[in-house]
Amino acid sequence: MQPASARRRLPVAGVVVAVILAVAAVALGVWRPWTGTPSTDPIGAAPAGDDVVAVAPAPLALPEHPTVLVFGDSWTYGSAATVPTEGYAYVLADLLDGETIVNGVRGSGYLKPGIDGPAFGERIAALDPALDPDLIILQGSINDRKQGAAGYRDAVNAAWDAMAAKYPAATIVILGPAPHELPVGAGTARIDSDLSELAAARGWWYISPVSQNWITDQNYLSVIDVEVGRKHPSTDGHRYLAEKVAAALSELGDAPVTEAGSEPTAEQ
Repeated sequence: MQPASARRRLPVAGVVVAVILAVAAVALGVWRPWTGTPSTDPIGAAPAGDDVVAVAPAPLALPEHPTVLVFGDSWTYGSAATVPTEGYAYVLADLLDGETIVNGVRGSGYLKPGIDGPAFGERIAALDPALDPDLIILQGSINDRKQGAAGYRDAVNAAWDAMAAKYPAATIVILGPAPHELPVGAGTARIDSDLSELAAARGWWYISPVSQNWITDQNYLSVIDVEVGRKHPSTDGHRYLAEKVAAALSELGDAPVTEAGSEPTAEQ
């Protein structure tokens, strides 16, 4: 037989244990560390903070005759080509054996309004939702290089969210800024780095003319018209850029690519 004092302590100990368990259950119900903290970031946006987790993009798959929306700045507009329709975005249609819908506004960027149109976000809002492109190439822009970093990533994410929402069936490929002068300026390099990280966080393909050295000391004057074109691609430069874009798309998946002006080859 247990002593009377021991018998009296047993109910008290049981109550203490029950209270502890109840408190623990309530705490776990509120905290639940395995569920994580709810995010208020836009869908697809890079997480806040310095660490951006890259998501592997799916291989690019295009139909036999794709419709491609090319959206960007003066380079997409065709500035400095003999006529704008000889710009890279127009030439790209033949290389992909498809159709390009060209939407370029000179001087525009994610933050900076253009000469003949607003910044990217407002322009995206004004796009026709019935366009139904298979692929969207979102180009540039060096025009934000003097705007500073403040608010830049927010503007990019907002524009990309809007584009993805407007054309949910389209694949989006980001074409980063190409240098208009060498060496590559710090502002252009920052934009290239920001866009690369933000695209990686969404699992979107990113093509970097800067890191892939499309424009070098050796070919600069054959690509860029430094006089009449005010450091925009010449007609030959636009053709060169179109071929580089087409080749880059081919490397991302199965886009049919040809030499500029030649007959299309079989799908790769």
